[in-house]
Parts: sequence; structure tokens; C-alpha cells
Amino acid sequence: MTTPDLGHDPSVVALGGGHGLAASLSALRRITANLTAVVTVADNGGSSGRLREEFGVLPPGDLRMALAALCGDDRWGQTWARVLQHRFTSEGELDGHAVGNLLIVALWELLGDHVDGLDWVAGLLGARGRVLPMATAPLDITAEVGAPEGDGPTTVRGQVAVATAAGPVRAVHLDPPDPPACPEALDAVRRADWVVLGPGSWYSSVLPHLLVPGLREALALTPARLVVSMNLEPHGDETPGLTAADHLAVLLREAPGLKVDTVLADPSSVVDLPRLQAAVGDAGAELELADMALAGAPDQHDPEKLGRAYARIMAAN
Repeated sequence: MTTPDLGHDPSVVALGGGHGLAASLSALRRITANLTAVVTVADNGGSSGRLREEFGVLPPGDLRMALAALCGDDRWGQTWARVLQHRFTSEGELDGHAVGNLLIVALWELLGDHVDGLDWVAGLLGARGRVLPMATAPLDITAEVGAPEGDGPTTVRGQVAVATAAGPVRAVHLDPPDPPACPEALDAVRRADWVVLGPGSWYSSVLPHLLVPGLREALALTPARLVVSMNLEPHGDETPGLTAADHLAVLLREAPGLKVDTVLADPSSVVDLPRLQAAVGDAGAELELADMALAGAPDQHDPEKLGRAYARIMAAN
């Protein structure tokens, strides 16, 4: 199956974090060079958490993963992608640190600006797109989590705690509640032809973008067409038992002014198709079903298949 020829490079902004955003970027860079990633900056664990605490910078990990995903498939791109993702293993202070995290923080220190530093790393890699933080200051996620036994909700703090919560997440908040949105990210959203939200950990990577007031407003007002890209499988901790229709409802609850044009889902992930069709219709959107799973790994997106799905949506509109 061939990828539809779009005839031009549409301006696309993809929002998310972690492996979900990386999958989306790996797909989108195959169909456009006019691509911007807007990345969540709430990670507080591992190498990112240590660097954030020590230097007071944005956590670089999700930004690093996005940059690696934008590397080309040639020898240069794939070599640099591996270098960025390489983690040291030792009995000393460098244990667990990713090379890309250290490189990004070094450029931030030298240049004194988060966006300039990320642009320089992208230039070094020959990245097919730009990577921006969703906010210009580190932030934390707090979540109300229901107890597995059905007891009253408890509150957990930090992206790691939210992503690994023992019970279902009921609601999430940012601390501070009104972080400053990255101006370049706002400009990219306003100028975009397409915005892609998801896939990814729904509460800790996708939803936080809608909790940044400036970014939520830009998403509500942009003339771009919005695609909500669903996960292949529910997140075992964050969203147990939530269907694709539930995921869509969570987004619209947090951003009622959000205009969704297309919901993209893999048929294998849809347990109640009529309910999803009704939810998509109520949102004024269209449902696009496509096989997007990697062969032998049903929980991972195949970049080629996902890229073809995005291209079909964009070619039809």
C-alpha cells in the first residue's frame, strides 16, 4: 500500500510526550518536513528528574526522544538517534543518564535559552522538524486517583507517580496551574494546517497540553484541523477499562472549546464501535479506522502504517 502524495508539505504540529509522541513524529516526518513537536515538560523521574533537580532546567527526556524520532533513516540520522538515546551504565554518578539529556542541558547552559538549545541540537542531528517545550518552566502533574478497592480518591504528585498509579486516574492538574506557554509553540499552533494530539499516556503526556491556559486557548482558536490519535491499547495504570470513547470524552471535558475534526483509531483497539462512532459524531468529527500496529507488537505503532493513515486523512481534507 502506497502513501498518498500530498503534493506539498503541510504545516503539522504534534503534541504529546514519551513513546507515543515519538511514534507520531516517526510517522509524520515521512510525509512532511514542516513539522513541529510540542512536548510535555513534567517528567520528574530518572535522568530527566535528576538533571531538572540539579540544574533547575526543563526535564530533557521527552524532548530528547522527540528529537531522536525526527532523525532521518540514513546512516547519519540513525547514528545520531542512537547516540542521543544511549544511556551510561556505571557505578558512578553518570549511571542512567542519557547522552542526549546531557547534550541538551549543556546547550541550555551555554546559550541560556531552551528553544535555542533545542534548535541547535536539531541542526546537529539534521532533524526533520522542530522540537519545542509546551511551557517555558518546569511543572508538576498532580492527579486524583481512585483506590482499586473503590475507596475515596487519593492525590499523587509527579509524572512518574501518575503514570504508575495503583488505581484509575480521575482527574489531573498542573502545578503551577497557569504555567507560561512557550511562545514559539503558540505561534506554531496558530500557523498550522494540522494539529495531531496523541497517542501516548493520556493523563501524563497528552492531557497536560490542554491544561496550559495559553496552549489550550491557541488550540481552540487555531484554524488548523485537529486529529486525535488513539492508543493501540489502554495504559495499564492510568486508564484501565477506559475505551476509546472514554479517552475522547476526557479530552473534551478538559477543553470543551476544542474542535476535533478526525479521530484516528486501530480497529483492534475499539471494543465498542457503535459507542465510539456516536462519541465522534457528537464531537462533530469523523472516525478514521486503520491498521497501525507493528507486526508482532500489537501495543506499538508501525511508523509506515501510521504515516499512511495520517497522509490519507490529510489528502482527503
